[in-house]
Amino acid sequence: MITLSILLLTMLLVMGGCGTDEAEESPQAAAEPVTLEYWTPFSGGDNIFMTELVQQFNREHGDIRIDQINSRLDDYYSRLRTAILSGNAPDLAIIHATNLPQFVQNGYIEPLDGLAADSGLDWSQFNTKIAESTVYGGAHYAVPLDTHTLVLYYNKKYLKEAGLLDAGDKPLIGKGEQGFTEFLQQLKAELPPGVAPLALPSTRIDSVWLWWSLYNQMQGGGVFYNPEGTQAVFNNKESLQALEFVNSLYEQELIPPDINDAFKLFYDGEAAMLITGVWGTGAFEQDEQLELGVVPVPVIYDHPAVWGDSHTLAIPAKSEMSAEKRNAAMIFARWAVEHGVMWAEAGHVPSSRKVVESGAYAALKFRSDYANTANSVAYWPRNVKQWSINEEIIRQFEKMIYKEQSPEQALQKAVDSINLQLKK
Repeated sequence: MITLSILLLTMLLVMGGCGTDEAEESPQAAAEPVTLEYWTPFSGGDNIFMTELVQQFNREHGDIRIDQINSRLDDYYSRLRTAILSGNAPDLAIIHATNLPQFVQNGYIEPLDGLAADSGLDWSQFNTKIAESTVYGGAHYAVPLDTHTLVLYYNKKYLKEAGLLDAGDKPLIGKGEQGFTEFLQQLKAELPPGVAPLALPSTRIDSVWLWWSLYNQMQGGGVFYNPEGTQAVFNNKESLQALEFVNSLYEQELIPPDINDAFKLFYDGEAAMLITGVWGTGAFEQDEQLELGVVPVPVIYDHPAVWGDSHTLAIPAKSEMSAEKRNAAMIFARWAVEHGVMWAEAGHVPSSRKVVESGAYAALKFRSDYANTANSVAYWPRNVKQWSINEEIIRQFEKMIYKEQSPEQALQKAVDSINLQLKK
């Protein structure tokens, strides 16, 4: 009996020991990741590339989760402002460089230099021109992801048939206004019926972007406001010359009338050339039937310059936002910049010089053909009302395109209306 009791006791101790070891070896419940709500305004094909970038980050970071919420650009900024003012702001948001003045001045977003230092983000890695677009009062208020400018897309098939390609398959465009006009006239003469020599919409902002690009190419051009920023002054001879040239392309129907969707027209092979943003590259190259070529917008006047903007990452002002979330936001921003090749697949030029100089970026077709546009980008001037001010220019240019007024009248009416806005 004594022996049996000892045996039973020994078994219980061993079983108990096994149970203790099992409890000690069982994995503890995994900690919940820091979750960030991330707002983006991507309406076109570039949203696919941003979604893939976010998904890749989430796969690589078990301790941080980015929840992307995408909206159309049309009402994005009004929704973002409302969310910030009501205390329901996201943790991270895309803000165009054009919109930064109003968000900085109103205290809607936070300065980032301290957070950047803590996360190891190096501001010196950025293209100087792009980085400067995020600096206000000596402080960085956003992390730039890219610059996106206008470029000239062309269908090699049509240009080749017209004898307008050089040995490197680049368009043979002559100098100045005359050279560009004659190129389009030659192209038009050789195109099949119904194919546009150059596609630009008759409405929306595209003609304004082209005018701003050409106006900034002129010696002494590109002036929008007086030095005090209190009056618009772009009703001058340089600006008028640029606008008259843009209008001449519509008048000669080198840009056909009543184009609604120029992007689709080019994609479907119904336009030989298209001037639009670099964000079209990722979409156009998916069409195997399209013999795609891309070059910077031609220098018509004195020096390279082209309209452009930048997507930047900003942290909306939220007093209750934890230090852990702020740190996680900067980790994502730094990672997104360093993985700029993924974003470049959409067509954008990465903000990081290191990424642009990398072999991975060079391996992407077409992008190297226009990467230098980041050095000649002409941003809109810094004004808290610039986004709505541009809407007035669009309205007046549309009336010009539809022959309701002259270029001179369009400029004067735009300036008069804008100056009324500036007084309010």
